[in-house]
Amino acid sequence: MNPYVLEMKGIEKSFGVPVLKGVDFSLEKGEIHALVGGNGAGKSTLMKIMTGVYTKDAGTILVNGTETVIHDTHDAKKNGIGMIFQELSLVQSMTVEENIFLGSEVVEKGLRKTGYMTERAQQVLDELGIDVSPKDVVGDLSVGMSQMVEIAKAMEKEAKILVLDEPTASLSDAETKYLFKMMRDLQKKGVSMIYISHRMNEIMEIADRISILRDGKIVHTGRIADITLEEIITHMMGESTGKKFDWVPRTYDKDGPDLLEVDHLKINDRIKDISFRLKKGEILGFAGLMGSGRTEILETLFGLRHQEGGTVRLKGEIVRAKNPGEAIRSGFALIPEDRRKQGLVLIHSVKENAVLPKIQQLRKHGFFIDEKKADQIVEDNVRKLNIVTDDIHKRINLLSGGNQQKVVIAKWMNMDPEVMMLDEPTAGVDVGAKAEIISLIRDYADQGKGVLFVSSELAELMAVCDRIITIFDGHITGEIDRKDIETEEVLQYAIQQK
Repeated sequence: MNPYVLEMKGIEKSFGVPVLKGVDFSLEKGEIHALVGGNGAGKSTLMKIMTGVYTKDAGTILVNGTETVIHDTHDAKKNGIGMIFQELSLVQSMTVEENIFLGSEVVEKGLRKTGYMTERAQQVLDELGIDVSPKDVVGDLSVGMSQMVEIAKAMEKEAKILVLDEPTASLSDAETKYLFKMMRDLQKKGVSMIYISHRMNEIMEIADRISILRDGKIVHTGRIADITLEEIITHMMGESTGKKFDWVPRTYDKDGPDLLEVDHLKINDRIKDISFRLKKGEILGFAGLMGSGRTEILETLFGLRHQEGGTVRLKGEIVRAKNPGEAIRSGFALIPEDRRKQGLVLIHSVKENAVLPKIQQLRKHGFFIDEKKADQIVEDNVRKLNIVTDDIHKRINLLSGGNQQKVVIAKWMNMDPEVMMLDEPTAGVDVGAKAEIISLIRDYADQGKGVLFVSSELAELMAVCDRIITIFDGHITGEIDRKDIETEEVLQYAIQQK
């Protein structure tokens, strides 16, 4: 008996240059199969061929042992294949029920069968253990609950093969545990899942098997129990990058004048007494649970939130930015948590995104942009930051997540800010890009600049930061020199102290 619900054999795809080069991939019934690879390895392309977004140039697809042609997403759904995208595809203004049946409303004699759809939506939600009402508006739900509704939408279509693309990128630890429970419940019902994530610890926890893509080819497939994290990274990168995640003690003038002074900063009634100092050349981390106030502090310094009280001084001068423009002119830059919504204009090119904050400085004769100078800046960014793109005029949404993030970093480095603020800068990027981003941050601080660094990944905080401030429920609860943190457990314990 054929154990595979899906087989992809000799899959090839080219967009001018080969992206997939004879890929063989198989999925067993009821398994959770991790698919990993570096930026541009071909993961997304392979999944888009499976789900009908792209068509293959060559190769064969078999569903339950039968050769199948998938021309479009309708064909994929007809074969029981559903995909949960990293960027949620739900319509925020519509209800849970309306989203579940969007594009497939049940109609009889020209009339929508709303009663049946409400009942069916409730049934699917109950089966999955999702505690929301079909009548709830999606925009009122948490990101985690919206993710669950995405899964309910796929399961209503009776999907037997589910592709989850970075499903935990915006989830809290509690929401991730809930998602994993749901995945295991679906697994018991015979649903097969392909799990794409850059979070290696999650892959080791949830997956049964793993396939590793590199340069458009599968370089390893095997049981997750038979491979180590170090071996996964070696397969992905062609060489171990582990040393780049090790903490490197840095030197900066700890006794010199403060670059940034924040005293009794009040943002709202919950976050109201934030005080800290930042030296030139220092990388200062903020560690705390989701919702602790880390992001709010950075956004207030960048003028995205109203500063209700307190004092902020940069190089001795009082700064009270009412908007991002004022913050940028004062010497702040912010790499936001959600690059696709806040950091990039997705329909614009690499070049347009990279020079966007610098447009005024690139004007000549008061109106025209100095295109030659702009090209030189962006080509320099591509070279120095190792941004993988065949053209600086390529639309940014066609780049991988890690390369998009490097463009966001390049954009703000071009402004030469005094204080670079990074909020979850490596979310949704592979280990290779993470190592490169950590290197960029260190290099920037080495120029005598200040860095404020927020991350939910403790290993990253420990790899990059000189000093770490812990925050709990809007209050600073401690401050630790990196040299005094021996293990992640020490930092985890400090974070949870009130």
